[in-house]
Parts: sequence; structure tokens; C-alpha cells
Amino acid sequence: MVSIRRCAAVVKGGRRFSFNALVVVGNGQGQVGWGYGKANEVPPAVEKGVKDAQKQIKRVHLRGGTIPHAVIGRHGAARVLMMPASPGTGVIAGGAVRAVVQAAGVRDILTKSFGSNNKLNLVKAAINAMTQLRTKDEIARLRGVTL
Repeated sequence: MVSIRRCAAVVKGGRRFSFNALVVVGNGQGQVGWGYGKANEVPPAVEKGVKDAQKQIKRVHLRGGTIPHAVIGRHGAARVLMMPASPGTGVIAGGAVRAVVQAAGVRDILTKSFGSNNKLNLVKAAINAMTQLRTKDEIARLRGVTL
């Protein structure tokens, strides 16, 4: 996903434009990251965003084509609720959250965003939610019990 926004600053010679690019990258197999780039033209802004996103890639746990359990991610005033869905449901999510879950490789999920609708905060909240995911075996190991 690439979200581009144009900003203008008024200076002596007229308006000076710059571009911001919010980029989400993933390998479709449980890795996802986001980046933010700013430049005077669109292509360099996107390149900077991709470079930043590749530095921030995080591993997330998936179960088949969905997530192992329901989770809530938070960032600022943005809240994202993610729930596992049965096969064939598809990705039920808004634009920013949809980009994150699809980049991670999720094919079936239900999501709902609350609070802020700021794209950057929603992306951060979605990645926060995905990093909270744990498998059954991992929880058992952390608790020191056997299944």
C-alpha cells in the first residue's frame, strides 16, 4: 500500500510542494512493516518509504490463512480490533488496515477500527495488534505448562 499526500508551503517565489508517502511492505508469509518517506517528488518519497519500511519489518504469527486469536491494537487514539474468520470469509477491513493484513499474508479476517481514522495511526495500531499474536505452543511455553 502506498498513500501519498501533497503539502504546499507558501514562500517568496510562490507555492513549494512536497510529498509524503506512507508505505506498507510484507512478504505475504508473516512479515510486515511500515515506512514513511518525504521528498519534493513522488518517486523519491515512495523509495524513502520503502527503505524505511524494510528496516522496520516485524514477524507475526498466523494460523493458516487467518490469525490465531482475537486481539486489539492501539496507537494514539486509534484502536483496531482483529478477529479470526473461517476460510472463505475474505479480508473485511478498511483501507489502511487491509493493506497491513494483506501484506502479512492474511486471507480471512474480520476487523473494526475505533477512534481516530488517521491512516498512519491505524497502520501502527494494526501492526501493534499483529505483534501481540501468539500461538498455542508459544503461550504454553511461556507459562511453563505442557499441552
